[in-house]
Amino acid sequence: MLLAAEIGKAPAAPCCSESGNERKDVEEKNDINIAALFGNEQVSEDTDNGDLTSYVSAFIEKEVGNDLKSLKKLDKLIEQMTENKMQLEEQVLTISSEIPKRIQSALKNAEESKQFLNQFLEQETHLFSSINSHLLTAQPWMEDLGAMINQIEEIERHLAYLKWISQIEELSDNIQQYLMTNNVPEAASTLVSMAELDIKLQESSCAHLLAFTRATVKFWHKILKDKLTSDFEEVLAQLHWPFITPPQSQTVGLSRPAGAPEIYSNLETLFCQLLKLQTSDELLTEPKQLPEKYCLPASPSVILPIQIMLTPLQKRFRYHFRGNRQTNVISKPEWYLAQVLMWIGNHTQFLDEKIQPILDKVGPSVNARLEFTRGLMMLVLEKLAADIPCLLYDDNLFCHLVDEVLLFERELHSLYGYPSTFANCMHILSEDTCFQRWLTVERKFALQKMDSMLSSEAAWISQYKDITDVDEMKVPDCAETFMTLLLVITDRYKNLPTASRKLQFLELQKDLVDDFRIRLTQVMKEETRASLGFRYCAILNAVNYISTVLADWADNVFFLQLQQAALEVFAENNTLSKLQLGQLASMESSVFDDMINLLERLKHDMLTRQVDHVFREVKDAAKLYKKERWLSLPSQSEQAVMSLSSSACPLLLTVRDRLLQLEEQLCFSLFTVFWQVLVEKLDVYIYQEIVLANHFNEGGAAQLQFDMSRNLFPLFSRYCKRPENYFKHVKEACIVLNLNIGSALLLKDVLQSASGQPPATEALNEVGIYKLAQQDVEILLNLRTNWPNTGK
Repeated sequence: MLLAAEIGKAPAAPCCSESGNERKDVEEKNDINIAALFGNEQVSEDTDNGDLTSYVSAFIEKEVGNDLKSLKKLDKLIEQMTENKMQLEEQVLTISSEIPKRIQSALKNAEESKQFLNQFLEQETHLFSSINSHLLTAQPWMEDLGAMINQIEEIERHLAYLKWISQIEELSDNIQQYLMTNNVPEAASTLVSMAELDIKLQESSCAHLLAFTRATVKFWHKILKDKLTSDFEEVLAQLHWPFITPPQSQTVGLSRPAGAPEIYSNLETLFCQLLKLQTSDELLTEPKQLPEKYCLPASPSVILPIQIMLTPLQKRFRYHFRGNRQTNVISKPEWYLAQVLMWIGNHTQFLDEKIQPILDKVGPSVNARLEFTRGLMMLVLEKLAADIPCLLYDDNLFCHLVDEVLLFERELHSLYGYPSTFANCMHILSEDTCFQRWLTVERKFALQKMDSMLSSEAAWISQYKDITDVDEMKVPDCAETFMTLLLVITDRYKNLPTASRKLQFLELQKDLVDDFRIRLTQVMKEETRASLGFRYCAILNAVNYISTVLADWADNVFFLQLQQAALEVFAENNTLSKLQLGQLASMESSVFDDMINLLERLKHDMLTRQVDHVFREVKDAAKLYKKERWLSLPSQSEQAVMSLSSSACPLLLTVRDRLLQLEEQLCFSLFTVFWQVLVEKLDVYIYQEIVLANHFNEGGAAQLQFDMSRNLFPLFSRYCKRPENYFKHVKEACIVLNLNIGSALLLKDVLQSASGQPPATEALNEVGIYKLAQQDVEILLNLRTNWPNTGK
């Protein structure tokens, strides 16, 4: 590296004659040149760290290295570095000449800005003093001006106040002039304008102005209302209003007036004029409201002309059904309810044909019949609210009242289309005290009905036992009566206005179902010893019927809506787990699921008890058949005709008799479950206790197959097309035992050589074996005794 060191020192040789400062400048320039070659950022950074020499050495090492031939690059490097040095010097000179000029310019701008700032501060001080001086001078003027402005504003308020009074007085004068000229329609229209002014002033704090306006409206409203009411009542009297007679005789009565067209024209005119007073009437008249505890839905007041038309009927109602009149009997709510229905029916035709066209012309969508019915309904609601506290604790009277009210509601909605969203009797019955009493009475009478239906002599007899098509379910009278009771309760509460009240009734129904289930269980336990008896089967039919009906009800729209309401209640109260809430929300479960599950469990227990009872009898009857000598029976060729084994007769007779008995006593669905479960148990019993417990010669195997396929299986043929498919174990065992010798030997070889392999399964399937396992078939083959002596 000597050469490299010498080369590194070469540029410094001319600097030996220079001063120290000059040498320093040259070194700095050399640093700059090197920075230009290696990269300004890296070299400058490393130069600051004192590593310049090492970087120079590294640079020369990189460019020259140990190759002496590379020395020819030195001239080019020196030339390049010299050129870079000159460029950098020019840049330094340029920058050093420009910076002072910029600094000078910046200083000059700063001086100018300072001067401007001082000028602005002087101006601000002058203006501040001028403004303070002006404010001091103008203060008295401002105080005088403020007082004048307040006076002006007060005068403007007085003027506005006077304008309102003037406007009201002007309207009042106009009404007076119209009335003097008997121009009632214009007077009514002007009163509407005055009432609208009253409505606009409602938010004003001018109490005296409000009182004056209201008094003026009230004054003219009374005059106009009295005049129009008198004229309207006179026209109604000419039409023989109200109609006490039925609708059939009304057309005759209405055709008698000589000037009928003129009367109807006056009726329309007065009706329209009275409609104009509706706004002022609503301002001045507070509608009658029942106490808030009845939670009646908000509804507008009945239109004024209909109110006037209702007046004579209201008088009649109060005359007959208030006070000490003989018609006001608390035990006869049907009297006033029937009277109201009759009035609605008597006036429906007139309202639809004469009044509704007038309302249609005026414009607002008002239903004349509905307005008329609403007015009469308020009479009924007031009467109910007054009567119910007097009979709340007399069960018979209260129950009678509820029955009559429900009949009234049904007719009101079905015949006259009264919407359930308007105030109705169900809102009165939904009041808390009344509703709780209703629930109590409903429960009491339902329990009494259940007692009577279960103690009846015909409780377990079907009403339709002689009608096969109708009596498919074989429902005993008590179960049908009970479900009818639940259905009636549903009809009674389905029109309640709130879901919470409906859910309380639903809980009552579920309690009644549970109570009835417990009663059925108690009666069933008394009949346990006779589990095949008539009453036991009737109880089983009853349980099945109730469960089936409840499952059908669960899909009813009404109960689905209740399920949704219950879901919301349970979610709010956190009474159910998330899984149960999810099942309710997804309709996987229903509101009756708990009851249905309990009934299904009871049904299963009762059916199981019946199957076990019959199965015990079958096992007793099969004792002789089990002892049959299957090893020594003659072969089929030795018998002229195959006949049933005598020892099998008790078994088959028992099965036949019990099937016929229970088919007669159980409904179709229950009997189907019964015989299928019995067949399953019987199949396993014969297979295990008779087939596997014996050895069979050719005659024994043939006899077993004959007994089963020609005698036992056909007993069930009336219940299904292929009964042998329900006796899979016995049927396949007979197949194995009755295989001819060749097939049996071949099958045995296949099973022994291909244990658990597909060929074994295929061989079994070929001979008709699908249920039995390979090991079972091998056991059955070993039960055969008719193997040839040379066989394996």
